[in-house]
Amino acid sequence: MANTYDVVAMGAGHNGLVAAGYLAKAGKKVLVLERKPWPGGGVVTREINTPGYWHDEHSSVHIMIQGNPMIRQDELGLQSRFGLEYRYNIPYAMIFPDQTTLVAYQDLDKTCEGIARISTRDADTYRRFAQRAMAMLPMFASGLYVPPTPMGALVSMLDSNEEGREILDAMQRSSLEIANQSFESEKIKVWLLRLVSENLQMPDELGTGFGLYLMPGLMHGFGVSQPVGGSGKLSESLVRCIEHYGGEVRCNSEVTKILTSGGRATGVRLATGEEFTARDGVIGAIHPHRLRGFLDGVPERVLARAERASLAAFSIMVSHYDLKEQARFRAGEEVSHAIMLEFMASERLSDMLDDFDALRRGRITERVLGAGGDESINDPSRVPPGKGMFHGITFAPYNLEEGGAARWDEIREEMGDRSLRHYQKFIANLTSDNIVKRTIVTPLDHARNMPNSMVGGDVHGVAPYFYQTAGHRPTPDLAQYTVPGVERFYLVGPFLHPGGGVFGAGRATAMRMFEHFGMDFDRVAGDRVAGSETGNNNGKTVSLGSGRPTAPAPVAVAPGTSGTAAAPTDDHTVTLYGPAGEDLMTIRTIELEGTELVVKGQAYGTMPLTAKLQPEQARRILKMLGLSVFPLLFTFLFRRSKPKAAPPQ
Repeated sequence: MANTYDVVAMGAGHNGLVAAGYLAKAGKKVLVLERKPWPGGGVVTREINTPGYWHDEHSSVHIMIQGNPMIRQDELGLQSRFGLEYRYNIPYAMIFPDQTTLVAYQDLDKTCEGIARISTRDADTYRRFAQRAMAMLPMFASGLYVPPTPMGALVSMLDSNEEGREILDAMQRSSLEIANQSFESEKIKVWLLRLVSENLQMPDELGTGFGLYLMPGLMHGFGVSQPVGGSGKLSESLVRCIEHYGGEVRCNSEVTKILTSGGRATGVRLATGEEFTARDGVIGAIHPHRLRGFLDGVPERVLARAERASLAAFSIMVSHYDLKEQARFRAGEEVSHAIMLEFMASERLSDMLDDFDALRRGRITERVLGAGGDESINDPSRVPPGKGMFHGITFAPYNLEEGGAARWDEIREEMGDRSLRHYQKFIANLTSDNIVKRTIVTPLDHARNMPNSMVGGDVHGVAPYFYQTAGHRPTPDLAQYTVPGVERFYLVGPFLHPGGGVFGAGRATAMRMFEHFGMDFDRVAGDRVAGSETGNNNGKTVSLGSGRPTAPAPVAVAPGTSGTAAAPTDDHTVTLYGPAGEDLMTIRTIELEGTELVVKGQAYGTMPLTAKLQPEQARRILKMLGLSVFPLLFTFLFRRSKPKAAPPQ
């Protein structure tokens, strides 16, 4: 039985590692199998060029994961026990051709001061956008790191009140339309739209408008960061977590088939012929376009829909430069500390839109949509003493108008030189006498290096269109991390909710598995009491701890103020709190309407909510409480509440 485990996972990308980490912490015997010689998938830091220079192979910026309870509440102990350390700096900046800059700080007041130098009206508008987004962060975050609400239910909920309809409207409009309606300065529009496009979205694509609400909230509410030592330090901490709880991560182990029996996933087969049995379930990082080759028993209609999942309209080309000395920016030192830094070839909106239009048609223009920075400036540990490194990102089509994707091998260095000419307009010493070595990674390379995830060079799996959002990502059949026709098989990857990038989205896959295994996810995730590490392999009874207790998450407050999540001062309201002290729901009225009990209030402090309780549901609640709880409820009414802890400053 040496090759028998409770759970076997195909793929050691960060999402698969996250799911495996929660299962291992719950006492499951977990095996993660990775095709490459190293774990991490797209979240890897390697010596790509020269020993001592540690480059992020794919992902570099960790923004979306900052709202994940896995990080904010340290559910797996990655920060307290397993070596992960995040360093925060300027979230976002842009350099225009004349070397003027526009900077987004986590401090909203300071950000608006910079915008006001261009347009006072736009500064006021941006402040309203950001404040509204920060107020909605708890609501946004509550849905990003858990299994998605079915699309019909999501639309119905959003359509039931004014705030929800505003979000629903933005989810179906383009960011370009909203920017044109809201802002007057072309520079401000370019600055905002380029930020939204970091999600591999065209500014004029319908469904991108939501980014104008979400991104400012994330930047000013949670901040933007990178792990000390490189993006791959997240993956390394996850591997340590899995191994700490008795799991295994094996590299150079390519899975070629998911084994099934009686309509249920039972294990995997490697390219070598070796097989591993999974008693409870199998996890697969398999792109919807690749399911057919790995999994038998899936209905044809499901596979056909999966293979029609839309990919992003463009990809990226990455330039890795080892430098003798750190990059010197013509615009000054401050922008060199920005974690997301854009280098604009033009400040005209029409020029930027033309460049995106060329990408859509597979064309390459001399004008470049480029970003990047010297990551050794914020983190000198990534290079030898006194040295520098440059990580450049250039938007590029995967399928070229002339020659298709295969032509990338022919033009790789030519396109690298084209991007270098663009970067040199902004960096004084990105020159041959300072460059030790470079490597150019093309969209075709992404597809080759990650064949079961970055299909067609789409580093985010599938496009984030409205019809591929939430309970429809990547299709309605697959959106709940399961595959019809095959029980106990679970999906992970950037092509699932909440989307591409570093989300730690495997948490939601783990939640679905805990549900099917009859396990209490909240208990395992929330137990961080040092010295109480016990558990068993059936996952039914666990009491696992890993590190110091984590303080409640920060609450979005008005710029320039500080404080705690205060309890409501109105004696006629009741507020329910989440595990981190966040407001989940404020109940304002409870009324009897016919045979239903109607509860009205607000969810997450922002969105009006109406909930109806029917008699049979009330009876179920009483059964859940049990007779032994009723004496406690009576004494509970006379107890004194504990004061809420202040969030970390």
